[in-house]
Amino acid sequence: MDNQWPVPGSPEEIIAFERLQSRMGELYRALAGDRRTPQTVVVVPSLSMDPRELQKVTGVWHYEERMLVNLMLLRQPRTKVVYVTSQAIDPTVVDYYLALLSGVPHAHARARLVLMHCGDSSPRPLSRKILERPRLLQRIRDEIDQPDMSHLVCFNSSVWERSLAVRLGTPLHSVDPALNHLGSKSGCRKVFRDAGVEFPFGFEDLTTPEEIASALAAIKRRDPEARRAVVKLNEGFSGEGNALFYYGDLDGSLSERTLADRILPMLPGLKFEAPQESWESFSGKYAEMGGVAESFVEGEDKRSPSAQCRVNAIHEAQIISTHDQVLGGPSGQVFLGCTFPASDEYRMAIQESGLRVAQELAKHGVIGRFGIDYVSVREGDGWKHYAIEVNLRKGGTTHPFLTLKFLTAGTYIQEDGLFYAPSGKPKYYFATDTVQSDRYRGLLPQDLVDISVFHQLHFHGPSERGVVFHLIGALSEFGKLGIVAIGDNLQQARFLYRHTLQVLDAETAP
Repeated sequence: MDNQWPVPGSPEEIIAFERLQSRMGELYRALAGDRRTPQTVVVVPSLSMDPRELQKVTGVWHYEERMLVNLMLLRQPRTKVVYVTSQAIDPTVVDYYLALLSGVPHAHARARLVLMHCGDSSPRPLSRKILERPRLLQRIRDEIDQPDMSHLVCFNSSVWERSLAVRLGTPLHSVDPALNHLGSKSGCRKVFRDAGVEFPFGFEDLTTPEEIASALAAIKRRDPEARRAVVKLNEGFSGEGNALFYYGDLDGSLSERTLADRILPMLPGLKFEAPQESWESFSGKYAEMGGVAESFVEGEDKRSPSAQCRVNAIHEAQIISTHDQVLGGPSGQVFLGCTFPASDEYRMAIQESGLRVAQELAKHGVIGRFGIDYVSVREGDGWKHYAIEVNLRKGGTTHPFLTLKFLTAGTYIQEDGLFYAPSGKPKYYFATDTVQSDRYRGLLPQDLVDISVFHQLHFHGPSERGVVFHLIGALSEFGKLGIVAIGDNLQQARFLYRHTLQVLDAETAP
């Protein structure tokens, strides 16, 4: 059956993919004009990234569930969703999401939802698994009622998603894989430079220990008082691909050559964010995928905001939201969660900077959602913002914001950077993917729903506040869970989050 398709990566496949992508603009205009327009959305939440980096994330393959927020598209009465996963999703989890569709009869929504799975829990990208199953591919194609009114949604795009789009005959609503280099640690530094936004001093496109040592030496020469610098893998995930270099008592007045010679044997002592990382494996991946070395932004009062952006199918750059990230790990570089919106003190500045980066990416032909991370330090009465990376994919801030938007049918207002529900109230949330406790192991999805209902934790439509869970499938095996706590202000959202933890702890007490 493979003989009817272009060879993956071949010029023929790329031409076929570009032909499909040319339909996105017309599709976008049709759907924007009338929400009753029939369409089929194929959701393939494949984490098509370096498996060695993904293995650092506990229960990572359950992250395919994070895109269940796309079931909210079923609020549109003639939209059909085909959702494909590696393993079958517990029906309780599916029903949990469908129950959030206020105003839509359950039977009406369920009739327009098609669930499929590969029956394959191996640590390979889901898109690749689908491509290896021609009969599953055919079943997915059979569910696409009107190919011209369909598109493919994914977590991130790679060569696997490009091949999948071609074989399904439906365009990919995401960045062209040929542009993925723009979202690497090296590529985003070039984008920041062209967009004219501030970013840390450093060097990109490094591959060897000698190049890392030379870059670290140049950083120290530029700032003799520098205590540390950061070394990053180009394809690191959620900060887990970062490592810190400590200069110790190295004299910044030495020549760059001398400094580099002294730094080189110190590199095995890098402090890695991922606890299971080692110099041997890190340097091997660095040689393969490349990376950067840059100044570590110091500051007594330091924050980590982000801008979530989108370039739509007609190439308009838009700011979607801002967040303050909650970071952890040995040196505070690992993403743990976020609050929406970013602080009043600098929200508009992050919006403006994020939009400039989005406009630069739009010039290259990027479409889809992506995030831009910053490190911000207080300087006098204001803040200085350093752009540090572009996540050219859906990330940890994507599904919480979509959850809020679909649940409330509200609107993000760029003039003040706030999100308003139809009631006119601004809404806030605290979100995390990293709630984890050994005591939670063994809780089944129906147990979580039972606890949530008994303690009235569920999001309540009339009051427009409450808690929404995700990563529910990871709960029984890993004791891990995601939470989005929505309130009328950040204090209320944080209270709902803490209250939820107290309830879970009490329910699982010895």
